[in-house]
Amino acid sequence: QVQLVESGGGLVQAGGSLRLSCVASGSRVSAGVVDWYRQTPGKQRELVAALTSGGVTTYTDSVKGRFTISRDNAKNTVYLQMNSLKPEDTAVYYCHAVRLFRNYWGQGTQVTVSS
Repeated sequence: QVQLVESGGGLVQAGGSLRLSCVASGSRVSAGVVDWYRQTPGKQRELVAALTSGGVTTYTDSVKGRFTISRDNAKNTVYLQMNSLKPEDTAVYYCHAVRLFRNYWGQGTQVTVSS
């Protein structure tokens, strides 16, 4: 059983930074893709950033140049460094992984950016 636990969300002013963490258990974060999604009320969950086992990163256009996804294999943790935050980045952020054709989600962490 894979478990993902996010932390690091909070309230920040526009232009500020936050770093989200996703600690995995039951699977190595380096074993496959781990990604970050976000969701606001009434909208579909949106893929924000992804990191493959080979270290390739992808980002949705709205966060390119501002967000960075990375991992620490020793800590079995994936991070999302978010800089130059904007009010439109306000959402619940979820860590996600697919292992053996099953989707695993964390519980989510709220990020609120005030203008």
